[in-house]
Amino acid sequence: MRTGLIARKLGMTRVFSGDGRHVPVTVLKLDNCQVVGVRTREKDGYTALQLGAGAVKVKNLSKPKRGYFAKAKVEPKHKLVEFRVSDDALLDVGVEIVADHFVPGQIVDVTGTTIGKGFAGAMKRHGFAGLEASHGVSVSHRSHGSTGHSQDPGRVFKGKKMAGQMGGVRATTQNLEIVSTDTERGLILVKGAVPGSKGAYVLISDAKKAPVPDDAPFPAGIRDRPVETPAEDSGDAQAPDAAEAAPEAEEKTPEAAEAEPEAKAADETPAKAEDSPDAADKTGKKD
Repeated sequence: MRTGLIARKLGMTRVFSGDGRHVPVTVLKLDNCQVVGVRTREKDGYTALQLGAGAVKVKNLSKPKRGYFAKAKVEPKHKLVEFRVSDDALLDVGVEIVADHFVPGQIVDVTGTTIGKGFAGAMKRHGFAGLEASHGVSVSHRSHGSTGHSQDPGRVFKGKKMAGQMGGVRATTQNLEIVSTDTERGLILVKGAVPGSKGAYVLISDAKKAPVPDDAPFPAGIRDRPVETPAEDSGDAQAPDAAEAAPEAEEKTPEAAEAEPEAKAADETPAKAEDSPDAADKTGKKD
């Protein structure tokens, strides 16, 4: 069993298939989804991965959360969610999961918090037909009608469909198809509608009622880390510099050769002046 993903809902659009049909899709964006914690059977009694997504300012975090992210050596995350996984699907802390975790054509389940509609009536909330628009009905055209019974049982059963708070609850839409993915931009296009408002976080996981494709990466689609090349020895590193410096010295040799006679002449001129008899006489007169 593989882990899921945390994505942000950007909105809906459409794409065109090869035969010209347009397909309505929901655009989901991955925002640096990384593994923050690992739950093992030996330590916690179950196996799961804690994923984090979204950036958050450090000043807005409590001290316990700052210490938690610092211990994991992961940037602070705005959203943290646990996904149950099998023992062979565990990942290391800090691993980033990319959009290639899902493949086009795969069936997934998407979980989110539905858009809140406030206090709604029975017709909007439950699809009731309402009462007659005329013929004896007065000022109760959109009412839900009778809700209870007679003296026995003398109460309204729990769960009765009535007016009340609509939306703002956790919901899962099953069996949605992955249309395409874009790893560079971190986008996942899902066919159909997804619960939640624009900008809200949703959870994407493998469908429970459909098999996982054989070409889906296991244990997850992760971003390749850059390979660091080992530094060479100091002697070997300096050798090219010395080799490059040698040609420069050879190129400057003719110019230096032309400058040497002038420099020697300038050095010898004062010496000859001091050794001449006139210089000695002048020196004696001064004394």
